Amino acid sequence: MLVFGDSLSAGYGLASGQAWPALLAKRIEAEKPSWTVANASLSGETTAGGRTRLPAALDRFQPAVTLIALGANDGLRGLSPAQMRDNLAAMVRAAKARGARVLLAGIRLPPNYGGDYSGRFEGIYREVAAAEKVPLLPFLLEPIALDAASFQADGLHPTAAAQARILDHVWPALKPLLK
Repeated sequence: MLVFGDSLSAGYGLASGQAWPALLAKRIEAEKPSWTVANASLSGETTAGGRTRLPAALDRFQPAVTLIALGANDGLRGLSPAQMRDNLAAMVRAAKARGARVLLAGIRLPPNYGGDYSGRFEGIYREVAAAEKVPLLPFLLEPIALDAASFQADGLHPTAAAQARILDHVWPALKPLLK
């Protein structure tokens, strides 16, 4: 299985092995021993960068399942929701074309981005998941979003202590894909 995201999945500010994908690898090792997890997440990644990098990651890891968790940096930079939609859809199609089942994980923006932009941004994940017929985890950080203590000093990146809660949120959406 391939986790393909940004700093929220790469474990920005955390020690090696503390990010939720590393915890996922341990859980999968215990529950689905024939599976392995590759985390090709990259801090600062946008959907455009991910779209460029994904083919090589698919070639390298040949995943049966790909979790795509990108878009936060597009939103924080105020990039075009239409381009984000096109990039996410292209990544989902690329993973599916290689035979991978895909889980798309969304993100929400802080309220200071305005209702119009934030609404369009959030809607992109629903649009792509529906159009490409893949499951959607609407908000990766949902269980910790309103808990300031779950974030590092920058207010954006989850703490090590919050990673298990993120994994517990991802797991019910991911587990059915691990056939």
